[in-house]
Amino acid sequence: MEKMSDENTKEVMVLESEIERLQAEVEALQHQQQENNKDITFHYSGQMENALAFMCGQRQEGGKEMVMFRLKEEVEELEEDVKLQTEINGITLNSCTTKTLQNSGRKLVQQLSLSGNCSELVFQVEFQLSEIKDSERSKRTVGDLNVVLDSSDLQNFSSFLSRVEESRDLLLFFRTLRTFSDRCDDRSRTFQQFKDKYPSVIALPGGPRSEVMTLNHPKLPGCMLFIHWSVEVSREGVVTPKINLLTKIPEKALQLFPSQAVGGAAEAFESLLRILGPEAALESIIQAVSLSEET
Repeated sequence: MEKMSDENTKEVMVLESEIERLQAEVEALQHQQQENNKDITFHYSGQMENALAFMCGQRQEGGKEMVMFRLKEEVEELEEDVKLQTEINGITLNSCTTKTLQNSGRKLVQQLSLSGNCSELVFQVEFQLSEIKDSERSKRTVGDLNVVLDSSDLQNFSSFLSRVEESRDLLLFFRTLRTFSDRCDDRSRTFQQFKDKYPSVIALPGGPRSEVMTLNHPKLPGCMLFIHWSVEVSREGVVTPKINLLTKIPEKALQLFPSQAVGGAAEAFESLLRILGPEAALESIIQAVSLSEET
């Protein structure tokens, strides 16, 4: 009987010890949760901080309805910020996915995939973002950058994209993409403007976003002037519009013009570009063709 009593006493002592251990573990977990809550709310302020505090168990005055209202306001403010940033930088992100590859406390490695557009240009960007924490500082680096760009002008972009992927310079890519897109929009707007203004003279075989605009002389069938407007991007990200005038004149028509005048048309147009700028130079050429139509 005494032996059984001793065994019960030992079992009770073991259970009490296990309970104490579990209680200590629960206290440690609760303390860790409090620290995590502090870390979370440290990065947010205002309405978002109050909402997160409520969700973590620190109830605020007004209850759940007030918190949801504040969360809605915060989301609306964030949406306005995104809209403003899009208007400023001209780049719209349609999707963003993040995958954590490594998280050891001191080092965090994530795989990011972005897709979006800048005006008519559609892009996809994938890269690894590594963050190493050292004391109170952290260092972020970009690796394994891969860029896919959907553009008819991709041949002018290929060497630049190779350089961006080698240097992993995301800022240079987006800055150059915006400048390139703006220059393409300038060309498209100018082509469409002249097409609307001189419909009987101007033709856009590939549409307003192509590189070619043609000028037709109605009284000289087969005679055409071509405006080739390309937008070139150097390996360093320098965007340069280049506009050239090309001629197509049949052999019979050449007999009506001094050969020197025809051959010097391109050089004369280059001079107009330097003096007047693209739109005024094109207007001068178009008006010359239009006046020829009236005579």
